[in-house]
Parts: sequence; C-alpha cells; structure tokens
Amino acid sequence: MIVRDLEECRKGERLVHSNGWDSTRLLLAGDDMGFSFHITRIHENTSHVFHYKHHFESVYCVSGDGEIEDLATGEVHQIRPGVMYALDKNDKHRLTARSELVMACCFNPPVTGTEVHREDGSYAPAAELAKSA
Repeated sequence: MIVRDLEECRKGERLVHSNGWDSTRLLLAGDDMGFSFHITRIHENTSHVFHYKHHFESVYCVSGDGEIEDLATGEVHQIRPGVMYALDKNDKHRLTARSELVMACCFNPPVTGTEVHREDGSYAPAAELAKSA
C-alpha cells in the first residue's frame, strides 16, 4: 500500500515548478502502478500550450475556473469543478486559467518525475527517459 500526504510531498522533490504552474507528483513510474498521479495547480490568469505526444492524460478539475482549447479543431470547453477531460488522441491543447485551477491528473505511461516540457509542449517518450535514467 502506498500512502502519501499532498502537503508533505509539496515540501520535497515531488513538487515540480514551471512558469505559471506547479505539479505535485504523488505517484510516479517507480511506484509500478502503470500510471502516474499528480495534483497540478495552474496559476490565475495564465495560459499554456501542451502537447503530450507520447502520453495519454486525464484531468479532473477540483477547483477554479478556466477553459481548454483543442488546437486542432478550435473547440473550446469550459473547465470548472467537476469537469473531466481526457487527451485520448494526444491532443495539442491550450489550457487557460481565469482563477487558479487545481487539477487531479493521471498520465499513461507514467512519468518518472524528472520530465521537463520540451519546446513543443511534450514530454520525451517513456523509453527515452528510461535510457537517460
């Protein structure tokens, strides 16, 4: 059984900061669960383009107000508590926070915790990350 406290994880290396957001990685590839689980905060009045070419992601909004835009179609969906979206086609998207968004996120394959977003908004493929570890 794995038990972790969000606030304790935020005090260590499981908290990853970026420009306009942070993510606390509660489960990682090394936990051997087949997915990773994160609590991500998107800072108020920020907008970010992501494109997880090598990962599927599902996201559940815990709190806040924003929108997600599918950059292939231009379709925009409102994000508020209780809304879930899944990037089932490795969708390139823009996530915009009108107020701070707190999101529960799952990634498959799981992230290792050392990933950084590439210039195109993606993470490296899991196999590439394993080779560099």
